[in-house]
Amino acid sequence: MAVFACLVLLALGLDQVTKALAQVRLSETNSKVFIPGLLSLRLLRNPGASLGLGSGYTWVISLIAIFASLAFIVLLLRTDSIAWTVALAFAFAGAVGNLIDRIAYAQGFLNGRVVDFLDYGWSVGNIADVYLSFAALAIVALILFGKPFNSLQQAQTERDAGEGAADSQEVNR
Repeated sequence: MAVFACLVLLALGLDQVTKALAQVRLSETNSKVFIPGLLSLRLLRNPGASLGLGSGYTWVISLIAIFASLAFIVLLLRTDSIAWTVALAFAFAGAVGNLIDRIAYAQGFLNGRVVDFLDYGWSVGNIADVYLSFAALAIVALILFGKPFNSLQQAQTERDAGEGAADSQEVNR
């Protein structure tokens, strides 16, 4: 729990500070080239999700973020793996970081716009989006490499492996 809380607080702090700086130092009309051909900084207020999808349904995206955040907390309570805890912390921080914008800048029910400023040329995002991407990649990697979600799953995996080895030895006899 402590690892999750510390990561989330640091991640949310960085996300919110960078968004505040973007609003003060960037504009929607001019971009500042950071890495030529790869990354520019440009202020954008996005009512939708990734690539502006769902911009007419901002409140739905907000509700999805709320439910996803609650799901991440439930999953956190069921894992004892540090690797899974880190992945869940970044997923939670990304979802909550963008949800904060949707609430703070709302003029109606959960219809605020997310502050984006990292312009990749094909998409504009923010630090919370980076967290969500990292979390997604981490979760896929944890699944692909068979990292157990908790010690009960670990014990079951070890028991299954032991039974498989015993079956193999029996066949060899």
